[in-house]
Amino acid sequence: MRIGLIGTGRIGTFHSAALSRHPDVTSLVVADADPVRAAGLAARTGAVPAPSVDDVFTIGVDAVVITAATAAHAELIGRAARAGLPVFCEKPIALDLPGTLAALAEVEAAGTVLQLGFQRRFDAGYAKAREAVRAGRLGRLHTVRAITSDPAPPPAAYLPLSGGLYRDCLVHDFDVLRWVTGREVTQVYATGSDAGPAMFREAGDVDTAAAVLTLDDGTLATATATRLNGAGYDVRMELAGELDQLAVGLDDRTPLTSAEPAGPPAPDKPWPGFLERFALAYEAELAAFVEVVRGERANPCDGREALHALRIAEACERSRRERRPVAMAEIATG
Repeated sequence: MRIGLIGTGRIGTFHSAALSRHPDVTSLVVADADPVRAAGLAARTGAVPAPSVDDVFTIGVDAVVITAATAAHAELIGRAARAGLPVFCEKPIALDLPGTLAALAEVEAAGTVLQLGFQRRFDAGYAKAREAVRAGRLGRLHTVRAITSDPAPPPAAYLPLSGGLYRDCLVHDFDVLRWVTGREVTQVYATGSDAGPAMFREAGDVDTAAAVLTLDDGTLATATATRLNGAGYDVRMELAGELDQLAVGLDDRTPLTSAEPAGPPAPDKPWPGFLERFALAYEAELAAFVEVVRGERANPCDGREALHALRIAEACERSRRERRPVAMAEIATG
């Protein structure tokens, strides 16, 4: 199988290495808006550098992996759909609902495949939690707590392009909340703080956010995120039911120290970032995409799944701005 990868930044570099190792990927073509950067990555991974992004669509690939800048995602998805090519794209499809819906319409009109990069669906801990919830081992689920904490802020120039903390960061929690529980969010109430570095206020964003989400069976969920967690990269989910509780992301690298005299100490090597924490999950989602392209499995995370998560993020942003609960029925579905 010959795969074209567009975008050779941090996540593109990681994905290119994983694809180069995959036994069913016989050739990897890499492209970037900066051809020099693409050539450098190709030299390191044994891939074929494309002279330009345009060439990926004419060079004869079987599928496309999009890891370019967020602003380019929707256009590239549309181009791949029109070329009849299956696509794996890092989230998001677009930063707003109209752009997302337009890209989905192109994919659906072409009848092609679009798999979104919500890698937590491929993490062993989240998969075990999903199995436990679906099997009823926790009993009636009453509370879910989701946490995403970055150790340091992104560059200031990234913030105005990110879509904000709910769309850029918490959207992962919103997606995996639906995936683990099998329930839909009916209402959100969200707030945020920009009391940290001035660059967040200047970008109209927040550095810390919290949301209370009501699910369609009455389960209550909280989702919190921050860009300023100096202890390390902390991503967890706690699920509490009438019979038992279960935690995802709690291990000897979780950047959490107990205040109890007999509690565990701070970890020696806390998780430094998302690539390290979810390395196996990233590899697994790309392996799944190869299987999807080969017709060996159903799409594990199609574009409509990404739309659901974005709608929740949109509702949270509206709730923060307007300082009120927002029902999901207020957010367009397309």
